[in-house]
Amino acid sequence: MSDLDTGHWADIYAEKVLREKGPKDQYVCASGITPSGTVHIGNFREIISVDLVVRALRDRGQRVRFIYSWDDYDVFRKVPKNMPEQELLATYLRQPITLVPDTTGRAQNYARANELEVEQTLPLVGIFPEYIYQAERYRSSTYAAQIRHALENTARIKATLDAHRTEPLPDDWLPVSVFCTRCNRDTTTVTGWDGEWGVSYTCSSCGNEETVDLRTTGAVKLPWRVDWPMRWVYEGVDFEPAGKDHHSEGGSFDTARETVKVFGGTAPVTFQYDFISIKGRGGKISSSSGEVISLPDVLEIYTPEVTRYLFAGTRPNAEFAISFDLDVIKIYEDYDRCERIYYGVQEVNEKERKKQSRIYELSQRDKPEPQMPYQAGIRQLTNLLQTYMGDQERTLAALPGVRPDQVARLKERIRCAWNWVSHHAPADFKFSLRTEPAPRDVLEAGFHPALAVLYRHLRDDWDRYDEKGWQNLVYELAREHGLDPKQFFQAIYLVLIAKTEGPRLGNFIQIIGRNDLLKLLGSWS
Repeated sequence: MSDLDTGHWADIYAEKVLREKGPKDQYVCASGITPSGTVHIGNFREIISVDLVVRALRDRGQRVRFIYSWDDYDVFRKVPKNMPEQELLATYLRQPITLVPDTTGRAQNYARANELEVEQTLPLVGIFPEYIYQAERYRSSTYAAQIRHALENTARIKATLDAHRTEPLPDDWLPVSVFCTRCNRDTTTVTGWDGEWGVSYTCSSCGNEETVDLRTTGAVKLPWRVDWPMRWVYEGVDFEPAGKDHHSEGGSFDTARETVKVFGGTAPVTFQYDFISIKGRGGKISSSSGEVISLPDVLEIYTPEVTRYLFAGTRPNAEFAISFDLDVIKIYEDYDRCERIYYGVQEVNEKERKKQSRIYELSQRDKPEPQMPYQAGIRQLTNLLQTYMGDQERTLAALPGVRPDQVARLKERIRCAWNWVSHHAPADFKFSLRTEPAPRDVLEAGFHPALAVLYRHLRDDWDRYDEKGWQNLVYELAREHGLDPKQFFQAIYLVLIAKTEGPRLGNFIQIIGRNDLLKLLGSWS
């Protein structure tokens, strides 16, 4: 769009970044997480929120660096329920998560396995951040000067943290934590700092006592509330959102916006995003429990564009649920409407056009295609797939006028539609076409003459009727034979799918095709 005064929240925050941070050669937008378990769809909300603001800044001609920090030098605190070899993993509690083995065999360690899933999946939805691995940074003493600076400003940092605590920190508190170099656990007590580079500690797990040099050790790190603002300054972060737990009064963002001044910087532009739930399940999603829905899980049901649409079309401070029930159909239909508005196929007022057009742009993995993509409705696809017993190639072939360049995106939608029907659709939505004709006695005798006439029309007049024509013909046959139309429709469904309800019959007749219909209605010929 040439007009970027869209009112979309991503554009509003892009303008806020430009206004508050002033002209810069490059803006830095940041996100990150501890890979303590499966990175779930709630975590993805932060990632895509940053991506949308990054895109809004780039649409304004700005150079933007999008960084994603893996806080993989954090402590392994809890064994997730979805991991094998629970007893083995429990022996690594209190160690850095990069030292915990990956008992699934996917990667060299537990943290890396969780990182890889995200790094391999984000490109599928058009997101390409620059990854920073904090374990590497700390182990190589990259932050040695920053840690010493924090120690030199202990009193100032302590005063900031104490202002948001019910009980003050101990008088001998220092803004560092240590992993024991002998047993690798954080079961340590910092006993002193020599005023320069030496930090002393004792370990309650193995009894180790020593003094380490910040310039050469990888054992010392800053606690989260100090580490976060330090990195804002180190990376020059201009924008970073956070969940409402971090944004709560007295939370880590409140303390970080003060502590960042110790390092000579200012807090980035931010906003609070709300939690996501799964339709039918309450409460906040938790990685450490192992009971989560991940981005790959969502992409089994929603195409990348529709997945992005869920977030681009929702304000970040609004809680919403990822649905796997019948709402899936409405979400696809809403996306298709948004697409038609963007390409001018569906007319709406100017305000709605600007709103939906911007949402559509931000929902694409890349720039929108010059011509409107082929639209195959999700209801149509689910009907085709169930009729063809999940044959995705036959379903694709049944769509008229598909160009070769449209096939890949259609296949994605067909795959998602079949996954939904197979695993999540409610029982009353599902059906399967009979493979053999139903016996004549499945219906009362009063329906037989009308079905015989329908059989003859299917055999002799197939080319005379379209979808609407078949629908009207069934009504006419019911009236001509003194039948209740609703009951006659139910009788036809019973013969075709062994249920009394199904897809809209006129369209369903055309999907099934003449030969299969004659086979299934042969008992009444």
